[in-house]
Amino acid sequence: MTEFEFKPLCAAFDPEIAALIRENLQAHGLDIPGTAYYDAALDHLSTYYQSPGRAYCVLLKDGTVVGGVGVAEFRDDCCELQKLYLADAVKGRGLGYEMLHFIEERARSLGYRRIYLETHTKLAAAIHIYERSGYREIRRPEGVVHSTMNRFYLKQL
Repeated sequence: MTEFEFKPLCAAFDPEIAALIRENLQAHGLDIPGTAYYDAALDHLSTYYQSPGRAYCVLLKDGTVVGGVGVAEFRDDCCELQKLYLADAVKGRGLGYEMLHFIEERARSLGYRRIYLETHTKLAAAIHIYERSGYREIRRPEGVVHSTMNRFYLKQL
């Protein structure tokens, strides 16, 4: 991954990552209430991820945001994988796997032992990556925030 680099999310990247997330959701018909598209914190993610137990990194190519992925507390020793998205121009290069591995290592360093995620059947490529990376589908947990999401996964770290 020499032409790509991970950087912690900072305020300067907020507009780019928010636009990237919205573009991805819109492309899959998920620009609807009950998805991250309408998260109140989406335009200021760097502020949200400053809290202890949270982390978000952007993937840069030549200084431009082409991806992002984060984790935040979920329950007990379990964090939630959040907002893993890639720009269309860099999809198909295995970067989704790289980002997933990167954030799992970050989650371990934050003391988490399990990682949970929620997604939607329309995000078939993401589901493929999750399943190939050892995530196992579970039933919908109580208190799911993104009510439109219909697939839920868990992995032991």
